[in-house]
Amino acid sequence: MSLWGTLTGKKSSSSSASPSSASSSSDPNSRDTAPTTSFTSTPFDPTTAQDVSSFIGAASLPDPSQLHPLAGLNRQTLDYLSLEDSALSDLPGSRSALPSRGWSDDLQYGTGVTYLGALTLGGAYGFAEGLRKSPASAPPKIRLNSVLNSVTRRGPFLGNSAGIIAMVYNGINSTIGHYRGKHDSANSVVAGALSGMLFKSTRGVRPMMISGGLVAGAAGAWAIMRKTLS
Repeated sequence: MSLWGTLTGKKSSSSSASPSSASSSSDPNSRDTAPTTSFTSTPFDPTTAQDVSSFIGAASLPDPSQLHPLAGLNRQTLDYLSLEDSALSDLPGSRSALPSRGWSDDLQYGTGVTYLGALTLGGAYGFAEGLRKSPASAPPKIRLNSVLNSVTRRGPFLGNSAGIIAMVYNGINSTIGHYRGKHDSANSVVAGALSGMLFKSTRGVRPMMISGGLVAGAAGAWAIMRKTLS
């Protein structure tokens, strides 16, 4: 090796590259070969393709009835949803168009319906009164204020009064039916007269008689209507 070759390293690089080249030339597997891949396309069969009905069919979608909050609820075990005949009152005349399980049903439903009906009628009367009292030339805010004042004054007053009378009426009617052993129109009329008189007992004899007659007439009309519907 010359001095120039020692300084530049040409001799050593060529000599170092020669074993690798010799080894590569001696190894037949080290030759670069292009990879061979085979691809066979399959023919398209239209009968095997999925359409819209495959994923929106009845089997894949949930049952809409099962989405209800009461889905799967056993209605036969709830007394509120299923009123059995054995749970009804066995007094004569109690199983009319509106079946009842006793004085508690009459007290709750009767008082609630009477209160809501009287509240609605009182509100309607107050609405008409407010429009009538306010002048036609008044601004809309003045007329609205007059209507709201009349509605909130007449509606709750009539609703509360009718609710109290209905509570007393149902209590007296159930008591009379318990001791007489039957529910008929006479019980309703007597209970209506007593509850109406008791409601106006602090106003004097004349208001007591008027109130008793009005409530007795309403109770009698209700009893006749229930008997007709049954």
